[in-house]
Amino acid sequence: MAREAAGLQRVLRPRTVGEDVIDLAGNDYLGLSTHPLPRRAAADAALAWGPGAGASRLVTGTTTLHADLESELAEFTGHEAALVFSTGYQANLSAVSALLDKQSLIVSDAHVHASLIDGARLSRASVEVVGHNDVIAVKNALAAAGGRRAIVLTESIFSVLGDAAPLPELADVCAEHDALLLVDEAHGLGVAGEGGRGLVHEHGLARHPNLVMTATLSKSLGAMGGAVLGSAEVIDHLVNRARPFIFDTGLAPAPTAGALSALRLLRAHPELPPQVHRRNEELAARLGVPSSAGAVLSVPMPSPRAALAAQADALDGGVRVGCFRPPSVPDGVSRLRITARAGIEERRWGRAVDVLSRVCR
Repeated sequence: MAREAAGLQRVLRPRTVGEDVIDLAGNDYLGLSTHPLPRRAAADAALAWGPGAGASRLVTGTTTLHADLESELAEFTGHEAALVFSTGYQANLSAVSALLDKQSLIVSDAHVHASLIDGARLSRASVEVVGHNDVIAVKNALAAAGGRRAIVLTESIFSVLGDAAPLPELADVCAEHDALLLVDEAHGLGVAGEGGRGLVHEHGLARHPNLVMTATLSKSLGAMGGAVLGSAEVIDHLVNRARPFIFDTGLAPAPTAGALSALRLLRAHPELPPQVHRRNEELAARLGVPSSAGAVLSVPMPSPRAALAAQADALDGGVRVGCFRPPSVPDGVSRLRITARAGIEERRWGRAVDVLSRVCR
């Protein structure tokens, strides 16, 4: 009861098919989940292969769809190889836990996603949390590692505040101390960099010997699943050592085919990522908040209850937005989380901006 009174209680709210709501709460940044080509590809794959992968990837759960998606993801982002997982969460769990052991050191940005935090716990390595985007703190932590294997955890674009990490500086520090840099591009792929290839590619770091990248298929690509990208040696190691990969059923054929179709659409339509940024800047100006480096705009609220009330008011106006409250927000500030999406027709986008301007005033 106390959590409910404070506006902190979470509840599930099922959506219905065909509801007349402008969705600016989800992660479908480019609108590709509703595009007819990924939908058809997913449906055809379900009919051809069945509703599930049928086994782990190392048994019979790997299909030609998985191999094609991995090859095209790696080529698109500039990496040597890729490995697809059932979720982005599993990808991060695998990358962190399989690349370290209990004698290692993890240096983690204070704002990284819960999946990276849980991967650190699973690895049993020592963890040092440093200030958000604080390169000097990372350098000092690595200098004190005492010869231990070390990895630095960051995101290219952070999920709540929407700011970008100083990737070139972090890569230099990691190279100096022979540490690994793990970059989660969940909010960068499809939105940032040339053609949506992400910030790792934009900074020329895709083939950096000290860098591993993770990504999700459930945001810009509108499907589900995750991926780890890096050298062929790293991918081979994960196939043989990552428990969340080895003992998990493979990503189902339908979302695999849907993500592959969406990736091809993204390659064919490089105008989609710039549309996200134009809308982000337009909405930020109307709401009087800073624009972000990605698709998500963060609007601070004075309290959890105020955030919930603003969310409900927006929904009454036909616009669905996200609502982040403690402990989900790293800085403890409740906020509306608004996705500046491509793929929404201009008339409906204008209506959404008008509704949110009224709500936030």
